[in-house]
Amino acid sequence: MLSLAATTAMAQDNIIDEVIWIVGDEAILRSEVEEERLRAQYEGTPIKGDPYCVIPEQIAIQKLYLHQAELDSIEANESSVSHQVDMRINWYLNQIGSKEKMEEYFRKSTSDIREDLMTQVRNQMIIQQMQQKLTENVKPTPAEIRRYFNSLPADSLPMMPAQVEVQILSFEPKVPVEEIERIKSRLRDFQERVNTGASDFAMLARLYSEDTESAKQGGELGFVGRGQLVSEFAEVAFNLNDPKRVSRIVQTEYGYHIIQLIEKKGERINCRHILLRPRLSTNDKVRAIERLDSIADVVRQEKATFEQAVAYFSEDKNTALNAGLMINPNTGASKFEYQDLPPEVAKQIYSMNINEISKPFVMMDQTKNREVVAIVKLKSRVQAHRANLSDDYQTIRAMLEEKLGNELLAKWLEKKMRETYVHIDPNWSGCEFTYSGWRRSEKE
Repeated sequence: MLSLAATTAMAQDNIIDEVIWIVGDEAILRSEVEEERLRAQYEGTPIKGDPYCVIPEQIAIQKLYLHQAELDSIEANESSVSHQVDMRINWYLNQIGSKEKMEEYFRKSTSDIREDLMTQVRNQMIIQQMQQKLTENVKPTPAEIRRYFNSLPADSLPMMPAQVEVQILSFEPKVPVEEIERIKSRLRDFQERVNTGASDFAMLARLYSEDTESAKQGGELGFVGRGQLVSEFAEVAFNLNDPKRVSRIVQTEYGYHIIQLIEKKGERINCRHILLRPRLSTNDKVRAIERLDSIADVVRQEKATFEQAVAYFSEDKNTALNAGLMINPNTGASKFEYQDLPPEVAKQIYSMNINEISKPFVMMDQTKNREVVAIVKLKSRVQAHRANLSDDYQTIRAMLEEKLGNELLAKWLEKKMRETYVHIDPNWSGCEFTYSGWRRSEKE
């Protein structure tokens, strides 16, 4: 059975747009609700309840936060906003298949979609900063954390999966000079074909570039700032001025590139590139494994520590300065669940003992999409268990901080509602809202 709001929305399809809520001096339009419903539907974001009730309330809450953020002079980092919008649009294009289909789905031009996303992402960042400011003093003491833990029923404590800490030493097998020259020769051929008009850069990128994501778009990266590119690439790309000419060959940690300018807008650039990576032969990998096996033996014989070997030999810049300790990108902590580890690492450590060092193995460096050889040491392991203060203090603290933060934000919103004029169109008011203060503020 449809809700009153949904029935009203369907019955008024002949209306182009209408004001359905007013929060302070800000209007919420029916079209805003429809756009959010479509976006959530496409992105697979679940809406708990009637979208014609849930979405307007969510937008109203956002307006309360944004109004306070304006009073507190909180602003978003525009470079971060643009970066996230570029990523979102590229995701849409990859999922939908083309710019034309994306425009058809959202019933807007790409420029209008981008502008809407800029506003949406900017507001999300500002709201997040506002919430962080409101809850910045939520810092429970150890005594409060213990009391909170003791108040939880035993069967409500979360089950904590097995977690491990892993140290890694890795480096890339040396690429023969002949292989590097082969790659450069191919790129020089591409340069000549584009510069003479014999081939189209975008088509060559689709056919040959090993940056698989941008290759789908003819090598196009979308508008990015200098800080979003590795320095070697940015230095060349931002010095390009002629869209008809191709850059010199650029070497980065990802491989070898050639670049073509599309357009510059102030401090941002849109360009295409073709990436080729040198190929390693089986013999190259075998030699690297043998070298790493010798290093591992030195550590096993206690002639050097694993940490010393990492400092001297490791080429992984993310772990070399941290004694080889891997950091979970999802949490920022050093503990991993098995499924969060690179699969090659998880396979090695699954049956290892603490402080044991693996045999050398080949794995993919996901940041560079290149093969490296590695050994790992299992630093610690905690088996699956129900949460306890001894092993999971940080998790319990985070649970309490989230609880206290949510309670504080709910109180703040209720107070803000009482201070703010709110009007809800009668056709859109037949809802069970999360916060009762909307109707109270409307009557007042």
